[in-house]
Amino acid sequence: MDTPHDNPQHSPSDGPATPSRRSFSEEQDHASGPSEEAEQGVRQQMRDISEVAAVEVIVTSAVHLMSAAAVKCGLGHEENAEQLKDLDEARKLITALAGFVTAAAPEIGSQHAGPLRDGLRSLQLAFREASIIPDAPGQGPGEKYTGPVN
Repeated sequence: MDTPHDNPQHSPSDGPATPSRRSFSEEQDHASGPSEEAEQGVRQQMRDISEVAAVEVIVTSAVHLMSAAAVKCGLGHEENAEQLKDLDEARKLITALAGFVTAAAPEIGSQHAGPLRDGLRSLQLAFREASIIPDAPGQGPGEKYTGPVN
């Protein structure tokens, strides 16, 4: 409740008060500025994403997975690419990519799926080459979705 007795800052006879105490409604008003800006930003992003074709979203997502998997396979261009290698993480990313590409292929058509499959196959081969202990045929990352890669 905002009464003069409970919150002397807002007593009508006092005039402007010191900013030591604020009512709950003032706190909400004060906090609503940045959240309104954030909400506007989200609305703008939603409008922006609504203008992008599904094929572009799918292909972009697949390329992000490919890029991350390539780095985890040690294929980065940086000097420390070998230090960034993490085959356990690469296996997860390649498997996710294989499932994603396999599921998306009928929806995005062969003109988009073909290059994604080629990139996936290259990553699977790079993983096999980087691995100290080779997986059995059909047991490599993503091979349950793509079949054995040699």
